Amino acid sequence: MSLPPLPTSLKPFLKPYLPSNSNDNHITLTYAQSLDSRIALKRGLQTKISHLETKTMTHYIRSKHQAILVGINTVLVDDPKLNCRYNDEDNLNLNGIRPIIIDPSNKWNYDDSQLSKICEKGEGISPFILIDESITDPKNSNKLKEQGGKYISLPLLKNRKNNWEIIIKKLNELGINSIMIEGGSTIINEILEYPKKIYDVLIITIAPIFLGKEGVEVSPNKQIEFSNVNWWTGIQDSVMCCTPKE
Repeated sequence: MSLPPLPTSLKPFLKPYLPSNSNDNHITLTYAQSLDSRIALKRGLQTKISHLETKTMTHYIRSKHQAILVGINTVLVDDPKLNCRYNDEDNLNLNGIRPIIIDPSNKWNYDDSQLSKICEKGEGISPFILIDESITDPKNSNKLKEQGGKYISLPLLKNRKNNWEIIIKKLNELGINSIMIEGGSTIINEILEYPKKIYDVLIITIAPIFLGKEGVEVSPNKQIEFSNVNWWTGIQDSVMCCTPKE
């Protein structure tokens, strides 16, 4: 399905919050949620929340970054394509976007994924999969390598408190500087609560729906304040952009 056009007012609205160059050191944390701060009806259940025009916005934001990062639960539940389907003269990353998958226990069967299939067609970029250093024989390593992706071993299970600094440092060493982090809830909450500021910008799409108490919640365990707050409202959704206070 093709994406609808990006609303013209979104480009100037988003511009102050996006990297001016895809090589800039810049991390965007972004996700879509309900009015009650849920991102899914239940854990393990794929839930569509946002309107098509904000889906186009998501692909536009992807076009400004070198990589998109998600956790293993998002991949197992949604089987996302993790590619960028937005392309115009403002696209900073004409080579596409590199998926980064956090999969410490090597649960994902990459061969059977949508991402693997679209990479075979040249419609996406094969991922870098971050696994724990204890995994000696990762799944599907040959096909991943053939498509240009790879497994990256890091000490992810020993001391989770330092995981994000280790991950970001390693990606920077690989030349990946602008990263769009999309979820799921565990990753979003971890980053929001992290003792050091990991992200530069927060972009939240808010849909006019309640998902209820059984929904998967994004809600950090501490108070967090933001500055440079701006709002955009479309056909259905509202979008909030802001930066964390130092």
